[in-house]
Amino acid sequence: MTTSTTTTTTVVQPDESRAARLITDGLDPKTWIIADTLLIGWYTGRLAGIGWGLLGCLFAAVIPLAFIKYGIRRGRWTDRHVGPRQQRIVVMAFVAVSVATGITLLWALSAPRTMIALISAMLATLVALLAVTPAWKISVHAAVSAGSVAMLAMVYGPRVLLAYPLVAVVGWSRVELKDHTVAQVLAGAAVGGAIATTTFALVR
Repeated sequence: MTTSTTTTTTVVQPDESRAARLITDGLDPKTWIIADTLLIGWYTGRLAGIGWGLLGCLFAAVIPLAFIKYGIRRGRWTDRHVGPRQQRIVVMAFVAVSVATGITLLWALSAPRTMIALISAMLATLVALLAVTPAWKISVHAAVSAGSVAMLAMVYGPRVLLAYPLVAVVGWSRVELKDHTVAQVLAGAAVGGAIATTTFALVR
């Protein structure tokens, strides 16, 4: 990574693209997860569905973000995107446990099947990325953004696929910042889209 900071404030280094940094930080996995849980929650059960979505978001985004911020303060991670692969493995493993806990709680509380399917798709995608990460730095940003748009399209209809240029923009930002290669971004998008949609369809 080109940025090391103890807060979530966007910091642009003199030699990097400001646009790429803003896109990477603004359209990071957390943003997509929040959008998915709220929008699919609304579709599933309006205000009650948003409540379920917020519960899923707690385990899929809020707790993981708190863990990352804590690690940054302790000097364990370089930044909010956790660039080094060895650090990523630890963080991704923790997030997987958090998401699995959320799924278990949603199931125990008889949450709507669609919401359980959504969080399960997030977990399946994370596990697939975690399996690759020890050998290769596949793009989590690309995977999450591609999977998010695909699942929203499954719920709200194919017109949502018009948002796919956002996935390309996210991928561009990761390459522009030299956090990933083009191959890592393309692989991330392919894995994220395929795993998320397959899991979402099967569980739903």
